[in-house]
Amino acid sequence: MTKPLLVAIEMGYGHLRAAIPLGDELGIEVLHADRPPTAGPREQSLWRWTRRYYEGWARLSTLPLVGEPLRWALNELTHIPPLYPRRDLSAPTTPVRLLSWLASRGLGAELVAELRRSGKPLLTTFYTPAVLSALSGVEQVSCVVTDSDINRVWVPPRSTAQRIRYFAPSARAVRRLQSYGVGENQIELTGFPLPGELLGGPELPVARRNLAARLVRLDPSGVFRRRCGEELERDLGPLPAPTTPPRLTYAIGGAGAQAELASIFLPSLAPLLRERRLSLTLVAGARPEVAVLLTAAIAAAGLGPDDVEVLFEPVYDHYFRRFHARLADTDILWTKPSEMTFFGALGLPLLLAPAMGVHEHENGRWARDLGCGLRPHDLSHVGEWLTDWLTDGTLAGAAWSGWQRMPRRGLYRIAAHYV
Repeated sequence: MTKPLLVAIEMGYGHLRAAIPLGDELGIEVLHADRPPTAGPREQSLWRWTRRYYEGWARLSTLPLVGEPLRWALNELTHIPPLYPRRDLSAPTTPVRLLSWLASRGLGAELVAELRRSGKPLLTTFYTPAVLSALSGVEQVSCVVTDSDINRVWVPPRSTAQRIRYFAPSARAVRRLQSYGVGENQIELTGFPLPGELLGGPELPVARRNLAARLVRLDPSGVFRRRCGEELERDLGPLPAPTTPPRLTYAIGGAGAQAELASIFLPSLAPLLRERRLSLTLVAGARPEVAVLLTAAIAAAGLGPDDVEVLFEPVYDHYFRRFHARLADTDILWTKPSEMTFFGALGLPLLLAPAMGVHEHENGRWARDLGCGLRPHDLSHVGEWLTDWLTDGTLAGAAWSGWQRMPRRGLYRIAAHYV
């Protein structure tokens, strides 16, 4: 089959995070919707402005006082209506009309020209390239949904007439697309495309090995293993002996929001870190200013580089590789409920930082419903309640719930359409 034109965008990390594993699996390049050959000069300028606006808004919305109205505005912009009672939600909204208007003014023209020149189908992890291509009459368009629930803007205005094929990460996303008028034969429940290096293939040998070691570290008292040992061994085989303390990884968003929370929780974790009863990685991503802020928070807590790792990598592709390598031995993932929510499928218990936007609120609720998402308690006492959750098996139970209940093979199910 013809390999697709794989298109994503740097708007936070979510859309690139979904695209890179697909590019690796299919052996193709990930193109950016805001760069040549899929965007001309005018489109590049528009995308630069949009990114600066979004990321600045996201950072400011976390501040006291001034952040409250910005959070309200962000929630209004990303509004997703209640799914129940079930009803027809296919009527175009203001963002849908705006995207159609931009299409009529030439947005997406370079992408459509490249698709027609190459004759390749489009596979994208961002709704804008999918909708713009469909509006221009492109026939073979597939879109990877990157949240558990989505805004109406993911679907073209005349939803019943569109031909986009959607790869959905959750059953709720399937129901939502149907409420927007997308036909059942145009939606496939696949799960999110997790990194292949953390899966190891369709039978998930690497994910199983990592989870087996993780469950031992998360259950130092053996409470959870005594309760579920037979079930664990049927799926994972014999569990290894623990060799290292559990690792907590704090991964903030691509916009750098919530970096300041580290200064609140680090003092409480300091004794555990000094005594080597816990390992900690703070993820700055590709942002040097976030790395500086996190390093200052470490020093303010009386800790040093031997106590806490700061993961900073200015090149996006290198950052993703290093981050995925660190996730292999991460035991607890502390993150806002972005696309990182889907990494609970690897058997990672999720500590959910405050959501930014309605879609993240829905991601967090979905993770909590499935049992792998946990609300942190008082951040100034994180060392105490985290120790209790390790002792009583709470974190091990959350890890097992994510492994059992979240779809894990999205990467291979999506790639199978192109090989």
